[in-house]
Amino acid sequence: MNMAVISAADIDYLRRPLGEGMPLTYWQLGATAEARYDVPDQPMKGEMDPFFFLTKHKNFIPHEYPCRTDFAAERRGKRPHVAGAFSLSRFWLPFGSPRVDLSGFWFRPTVIGTWARTMITAKDTGCAILRLGTCGGAVLFVNGTEIGWMADYIRNLEAKKEFSVELQAGENEIEIFFDDLAERDARYFFQLDYVSGPEAEQALPVPIRAAVAAEIEAALDKMHFERPVYRSGEVALVTPAALSLDASAEVTIAGDFMSREEPMKILRHLQAGKTRIVVGETDALPSDFRHFHVDLSVGGFTASRVFGVEICHAERQGKAPANIADRIREALDEISVYGEPDNVTALARLGSGRFGPETDRMIADTLPTIMDCHDCADFALVPLLWCRIVYEPDIAQEVVAEIDEAILSYRYWMDEPGNDVQWYFSENHALLFHTAAYLAGALLPEARFKRSGRFGREQSAVGLSRVRAWLDHFEKWEMAEFNSAPYFPIDLKGLTALFALAPDADIRERARNAIRRLVTIVARSAHHGILTGAQGRSYEHTLRAAGSLELSGIARLIWGTGNYGRRVHALPQLALCLRDRGLHIPPKLAAVADWQMDQAQEWCFAQGQDRMARLYHYKTQAYSIGTAARYRWNEWGYQETVLHIRLGDNPDAQLWINHPGETIHSGYGRPSYWGGSGSLPRLWHYRALAVMIFECAPEQPGFTHAWFPRQVFDASTVSGDTAVARSGNGLVLLKGSAPFELVGEGPTAGNEIRLPGRKATWIIRLGDAGRDGAEEAFASRFAGLLLSPTENGRLVINDPDYGPVTFHADGRIAAEGRVMDPAEWSVEGIVKSLPAGPIGSG
Repeated sequence: MNMAVISAADIDYLRRPLGEGMPLTYWQLGATAEARYDVPDQPMKGEMDPFFFLTKHKNFIPHEYPCRTDFAAERRGKRPHVAGAFSLSRFWLPFGSPRVDLSGFWFRPTVIGTWARTMITAKDTGCAILRLGTCGGAVLFVNGTEIGWMADYIRNLEAKKEFSVELQAGENEIEIFFDDLAERDARYFFQLDYVSGPEAEQALPVPIRAAVAAEIEAALDKMHFERPVYRSGEVALVTPAALSLDASAEVTIAGDFMSREEPMKILRHLQAGKTRIVVGETDALPSDFRHFHVDLSVGGFTASRVFGVEICHAERQGKAPANIADRIREALDEISVYGEPDNVTALARLGSGRFGPETDRMIADTLPTIMDCHDCADFALVPLLWCRIVYEPDIAQEVVAEIDEAILSYRYWMDEPGNDVQWYFSENHALLFHTAAYLAGALLPEARFKRSGRFGREQSAVGLSRVRAWLDHFEKWEMAEFNSAPYFPIDLKGLTALFALAPDADIRERARNAIRRLVTIVARSAHHGILTGAQGRSYEHTLRAAGSLELSGIARLIWGTGNYGRRVHALPQLALCLRDRGLHIPPKLAAVADWQMDQAQEWCFAQGQDRMARLYHYKTQAYSIGTAARYRWNEWGYQETVLHIRLGDNPDAQLWINHPGETIHSGYGRPSYWGGSGSLPRLWHYRALAVMIFECAPEQPGFTHAWFPRQVFDASTVSGDTAVARSGNGLVLLKGSAPFELVGEGPTAGNEIRLPGRKATWIIRLGDAGRDGAEEAFASRFAGLLLSPTENGRLVINDPDYGPVTFHADGRIAAEGRVMDPAEWSVEGIVKSLPAGPIGSG
């Protein structure tokens, strides 16, 4: 007999504290119902918005689609359409999150609705105040009676409302139905706070003994991967909280929200007393940063949690070939065999002679999403056009006909009729939309495009005009989503297609120059080939993935450093441009990207319209640091990472510091736990010294933190308010305004240090073991770094190398007889060679 199971007539309760002001965080959930929400096709007005992520109110993005307008007219301010009744589908345990968060990504407008249920055990009868928060609509029921509802339905912007309820002594059933219209990235959650009321506790009904449910919760709460990244060997999750009974473990391995391939499922048996779940060998698992959804089950109770880790097939790939022709061949072979089955992989296969049914099937499988105008279909359409234009004889003719139907059916810009939620406003999407219209119209000049009603030659002319306008903007301001690792490849996808396929010579030449400029920016910002710098938009899956990030693969292709991941955007197109179209990357950039000089590189530049981001990058052979200067100080952030560091020649020996936008791990928030910053700090950076001062909003998480992967470092210590690490010759010292908290359990165990409080100061100092000595000597030398206020809002640090470093309130920095003024930095930028030590030291 399973000692965890109780009789069907009985129920046990997982009980947890519920003080005044605390959220109810333990829930039963029903299945989420989904229904497509289509409105009549119609055009939209608008243009590319290079400032869309510079949010004016919290992190709210104001652009509204017709589907939201119609949905709001139908439902905003009206009682939500409650569907069905509660039926148990799963259990929600909080793991530190104050809310039930089912956020995700929906590629078409979709109405979603979910039931949730829990219990409050009240000591006495009395009135309670419950505060409900959600972005969509919700209806609250207590003991079967409807209490009230809310229906703001403003996309991804939370609203809150308080309700007065009568609680009876003992158990009180709480039910919530919540719903919304999901468009692309949707914040789909609710939070119910116990503002005031009788003495009470949370009571989650469970179908097994509560003690066993608590064991499962503890096992998942403390669980983590054995390593911060896997480049070889056995991948395993461990927990110090062993179960007293056998359990089943189902591990679902999924890519990021853009991945279209089916997740991999692995079933394991976790014996009582055991603390390790072996997932598999690195080379047997899909590469890239992956989300591992772990379900632990005993009896009729299953609890779930998501863990993220990078899988990089570095051991299988080995060292890059020395010859560029061999690296081109390697890149096409790697993506052809190991890439996700999409149009990018199909292009690599066609370009390397791997045509046939498998390649045709990859193409055919993507066509429905293009015809249906799923968000990000423009990412799939551009390589599809390359396949069709260059390799049409190698594709089955029935598939070619289907391709042409998809090309003619697609919506190429917001002024054409449609009812989708494709994202037209960002720079990278705009480039792909216009590139696709230009090339598709030229491919089929006499065919009529269904949505615009134009003949192909007319569609191409419109696309050409918009491509030229986009290039005008780029040549003046460069990347709106400044210096962002995920968006270099998207821009390169469009630019390499224009360089290779554009009918007009001026477009080909401008695209060539733009490609070279982006590669130059990557080289200047790279440390031993890996991009290291402040980024206008970042995600956990792009920050934590070093080796499998597409920029790593591009560096391997061009310079022979790095590794390949599974899902890429531009790599095959870049390889084909190098092999077949005469693209030439200046060889001198190799030494810039893989910096081995005795001197340091200092690079000050700007990106984005009106130079909205002033960026500072400093690197030596031993370390690299990139920051954003005087960037939106104390404002709510979106997805910006404003400080990024690497040490030594190990690409995984990296750090960044931010304020989490949410407390759930591997969530979909923008900002998320690691991707972006809930509140942006005041930040000053001079050479190897930086200061970050956070003053975070009261409703945001109450700590700031650093990614600090101790296993990757050759040495590290965390003691009191000081953390020190070394990788190779690269050294870093972090000093906090309070003692650091070392995270030793849960998803980031061994990889995270926290500074508690919404007001926090971080001092960052980098060094070179070859010049500064080992970590002990380095730490001792810089232990006295102290930030002191002076007159007129200025702050000063007396640095052992640089002397007094003065930080001005307007972002200027004075040190070593120099004044660094971000207001003067240009898009072209200024590169200087400096001594690795103090100026004047040689």
